[in-house]
Amino acid sequence: MARSTSKDAQALFQSLFSAYAATPTTLKIIDLYVIYAVFTALIQVAYMAIVGSFPFNSFLSGVLSCIGTAVLAVCLRIQVNKENKEFKDLAPERAFADFVLCNLVLHLVIINFLG
Repeated sequence: MARSTSKDAQALFQSLFSAYAATPTTLKIIDLYVIYAVFTALIQVAYMAIVGSFPFNSFLSGVLSCIGTAVLAVCLRIQVNKENKEFKDLAPERAFADFVLCNLVLHLVIINFLG
């Protein structure tokens, strides 16, 4: 089995970067939103590890809110992507309306879980 070198890794990252450069701006914005939501969840987990988890419902609500929002954003990205043939009949406005409605339901459940 051949060993991979750093040149192989550089070629891989260059090809990924060039392929991602062709991605539409709307999908890049959704990707940034997903990264932000996951990063916020990681900050909350780190804070809980350092300080403690006294109001555990608050910790769970915050993390589940971030992860749920990220999952819904990934679903939005899949539906808005023009290269995805499965959702070609779905208008982007309808996909965004579904995203907003599902986020509303998610956050109502999260607020109810807080107590």
